[in-house]
Amino acid sequence: MKLAKTTLFSAIITFIRISSGFVAGKAVAAVTGPAGVALVGQFTNFIAIVLTFSNGAISNGVIKYSAENDSKGIEQKSLFSTAFRISIVCSLSVGIILFLFAGTISEWIFKDGSYHLLIRVFALSVLLYSINSLLISILNGLKQIKVYTLVNTLGSFVGLAMTLILVFYFKLTGALYALVLSQSVVCLITCVLLRKTNWFSWSNFGGKLDPKLAKKLSHYSIMALVSLITMPVAQLLIRDYIVKNIGIDDAGFWQAMMRISDGYLMLITTALSTYYLPKLSSLHTDAELRSEVINGYKIIIPTLIISILIIYFLRVLIIQVLFTEGFLAVQHLFFYQLLGDMFKMTAWILSYLMLAKSMIKAYIVTELFFGISYVGLSMFFISQKGLEGVVIAFAVNYFMYMICMIVLFRKLLMGKKLSL
Repeated sequence: MKLAKTTLFSAIITFIRISSGFVAGKAVAAVTGPAGVALVGQFTNFIAIVLTFSNGAISNGVIKYSAENDSKGIEQKSLFSTAFRISIVCSLSVGIILFLFAGTISEWIFKDGSYHLLIRVFALSVLLYSINSLLISILNGLKQIKVYTLVNTLGSFVGLAMTLILVFYFKLTGALYALVLSQSVVCLITCVLLRKTNWFSWSNFGGKLDPKLAKKLSHYSIMALVSLITMPVAQLLIRDYIVKNIGIDDAGFWQAMMRISDGYLMLITTALSTYYLPKLSSLHTDAELRSEVINGYKIIIPTLIISILIIYFLRVLIIQVLFTEGFLAVQHLFFYQLLGDMFKMTAWILSYLMLAKSMIKAYIVTELFFGISYVGLSMFFISQKGLEGVVIAFAVNYFMYMICMIVLFRKLLMGKKLSL
């Protein structure tokens, strides 16, 4: 699986995800305004946190070991059954907690306990999400990129359709329910599409839990949970700080900027997660690793620079198309956000080595440090520069993260022996 080919398929997934995501975002923005966008963003972050716990945070581990055991039937079946059992236990545990404490969770997220039914519906759908996440991770690890593209494409269409219908009839409440209900429908679609693949059989998931494999997967759980603790929680804290110190509409403006940023970067992040993690996991020599990293920079960085320039000069038009006239204040956030995106993606190409080679300590330290520094820098710059301070903090934080990755992998970049 070549990077260029993977990037092409990633572009298809990304285009559909961006299109469906922005159409849905446009509908939410038009109906609910900046305040509604902020609440949807808050709930989206919460969903990301919960869903990581719901499958034991093993997705990256499943991708890695599926890639390594691609041609080993016994090891592959053991991996599938072990991952399946972990996912079931974790999702049921998380679902029970959500169901029992729905009122408290609603109050914490929305400052309103009336959304307890939404949380309980979410609790009932967690199991299906966990299974869907496992199946997609296996597809990724086995490098079945065409099926992977089809599954993700249909999932995006389902999410878009449900959002448009529910927002039209139920406005903000409909948007929140769409985030929850689409997970269940997508899982059913995934199972149907995988019936003709050579590995998908429920008998492959019925074996015993392998303690050794479970321990290996737990390393990735630790790393994923650290990521879970950092960025989504950091965004929750920053959004809450903006609401309290500037206003909820400003939090909505920031959320709009983040949606634009996440949208165009999806091409690169999808290519990285689809190609780099399984590819780097299968490489063993420093020369091979260095070649892949350099090749990645040759393709991804020029694409990123062109995208950033186009988005910056068309920022007003983009805001008008994707949101409403009431969001024009977002244009002042573009420069530092896009600058931060450049630093972020430059660093991420290297940071995937930590995932692929199980560099647990380095990963945990960097994730925690830069997650905490992001919150601290945001609070400082917001107090000095207002809302623009949050994107200044983003750029500064990821510049430091980029420098850290360059220092950490300097031997690899210089062609020297890398100690992993």
